[in-house]
Amino acid sequence: MAAAQTQDLTQGDIRGVLLRFAAPLFLSQLFQQLYNSVDSLIVGNYLGKEALAAVSSSGSLIFLMVGFFGGIAIGAGVVISRYFGAREYDRMSLAIHTSIAFGLCAGVFLTVFGVLMTPAILRWMGTAPDVIDRSVLYFRVYFYGAVPLVMYNTLTGIMRALGDSRRPLYYLIFSSLLNVALDLLFVAKLGMGVGSAAAATAIAQGASMLLCFAALTKKSAAVRVEWRRIGFDRAMLREIVRNGIPAGVQNSVISIANVLVQTYINSFGSDAMAACGSYSKLEGFCFLPVVSFSAALTTVISQNLGAKRYDRAKQAARFGIAFCLILAELIGLTIANFAPTLIGVFNDDPGVVAIGARQCRTELPFFFALSFSHCIAGICRGAGKAKVSMLIMLSTWCVCRILYLTVTMRIIHEIRFLFFAYPITWSLSSVLFLIYYLKSDWIHGFDDA
Repeated sequence: MAAAQTQDLTQGDIRGVLLRFAAPLFLSQLFQQLYNSVDSLIVGNYLGKEALAAVSSSGSLIFLMVGFFGGIAIGAGVVISRYFGAREYDRMSLAIHTSIAFGLCAGVFLTVFGVLMTPAILRWMGTAPDVIDRSVLYFRVYFYGAVPLVMYNTLTGIMRALGDSRRPLYYLIFSSLLNVALDLLFVAKLGMGVGSAAAATAIAQGASMLLCFAALTKKSAAVRVEWRRIGFDRAMLREIVRNGIPAGVQNSVISIANVLVQTYINSFGSDAMAACGSYSKLEGFCFLPVVSFSAALTTVISQNLGAKRYDRAKQAARFGIAFCLILAELIGLTIANFAPTLIGVFNDDPGVVAIGARQCRTELPFFFALSFSHCIAGICRGAGKAKVSMLIMLSTWCVCRILYLTVTMRIIHEIRFLFFAYPITWSLSSVLFLIYYLKSDWIHGFDDA
């Protein structure tokens, strides 16, 4: 295995290993969030708040569509990193080629389903009449690019499972810059509308996908992908699906709850849609350490358990949780403090700014709870106990969130009570995860499988 393209996470000081592996993931998420924010910034400032509202309603629906397959990709990464840690390279290669075949099929399915079902889903969500036509256009163009979207995430997931978090960063930087350039050309220069913003994203994702394929199919690649070997191995597919189904179900069902939240947001009109969409871009920056450290913990835990380095896995868990929790909370409090100014960057309409700032100050101070839950969930996935995180998150982030909103929105239809749904359910999941982490023998997850 070439050291430049893979990294053995079972050797060296565990804190340094975790930080060095998580840092490129953090920077990758930063660039992802920057170009997502620039996307909204350009649309909001050049096309107006109705166009921003149309684009802003995209997050929960897109995650609903891709979340299940994203969970399967997480399962594939766990299997690949475990075989890498155990030095079972033939099995690892089989897992890689099977996961690519699954990703290609998933991308085709999402293209067809997304293009056909977008209008019905948006109507079900109660999308405001003044923005629904633009929303349909945005989503349909976006899902025409579902294959490169899914394959980019699949291929970078393979790289990260092998300890390579740098090349995905480089490709994402390229993709981010290309997306911004195309946004400026299509929207700001040519005035082509919201559909062109989705087209810019699809083109940028496609370019990154091609870079990933080029890197993994080179003769000099440490783990070479061969086109003739891409296909389904039934036994390996079952193993990948067994590890990925809990995360996929968790993503899909929670995203349904978030689509319900978006439906309630839509009921407050286009100001609320634009404000909450702007907030989601700011929240994404707080979410950077959460995503990067939970993903890093999954890979580090999986590799070390594959190598039977149990004490090292425990050390990684303790350090990763503490570091991520502190960093996420500091970022959250900082953004909450400057909320009106930051929301105003996307759209300076007073109604939009007021709603967005209230959401920031309600939710961001509780990012320590969100961070803790995600880190423990990442540890569970890396230990082969993804069902635990699925059950805890479904019971709190889905069932409790839906019950809270159903009751509260009927009694008091005020948007500030909608915002409370997130801190309440994050806190509930954190309590349950803490009990599990302290009381269970999670370290022997794969041994029990």
